[in-house]
Amino acid sequence: MPGVKPYSEACERNREPILAVIRPVLATSRAVLEIGSGSGQHAVYFAAALPHLVWYPSDCEGAIPGMRLWIDEAGLTNLRSPQVLDVNEAPWGISAVDAVFSANTAHIMQWREVQALMEGVGALLPPGGVFLLYGPFNYNGRYTSDSNRHFDTWLKARDPGSGIRDFEAVNALAAQAGLDLEQDAAMPANNRILHWRKRSAF
Repeated sequence: MPGVKPYSEACERNREPILAVIRPVLATSRAVLEIGSGSGQHAVYFAAALPHLVWYPSDCEGAIPGMRLWIDEAGLTNLRSPQVLDVNEAPWGISAVDAVFSANTAHIMQWREVQALMEGVGALLPPGGVFLLYGPFNYNGRYTSDSNRHFDTWLKARDPGSGIRDFEAVNALAAQAGLDLEQDAAMPANNRILHWRKRSAF
């Protein structure tokens, strides 16, 4: 019996605004690793919209079968088979890429995993490579909306180690990994896209 494709309403809602921001950033990139691809909907949509890129989706082992249903159905020549990736297991063993994208991951990770994420991206990217991270963030220790406050409460009730991260703390990890912030773009529903570039002399 064929599997049922997983479906994320959030992916359908946010894919167009995300694409509008990442398209110009990735215009000169060649290969993108997506970390935490989830259902695979973003991978299919972005690979179709950005045919000059080779798109490498990845996630924990449990997400791979459902993701593969989306990817196999799409049949895109620039979209690779999903890979198992645990950010804690360095080195990641990923093919050479010059960009990394991740959506709605930092707030469901443990803080040590956020640290591993930033370290791993810094180690993986070549000089000039870009990292795009989408999701909600706090600024100066404050929520940017009541909805984010409620979301953070829900996250921590489910998993005390998760939660909306402070922009300043995440950006400090990026700097330690050789990544310089180039853009902090406001997105719908009180989300952001943070865009870093790998330092040339690191």
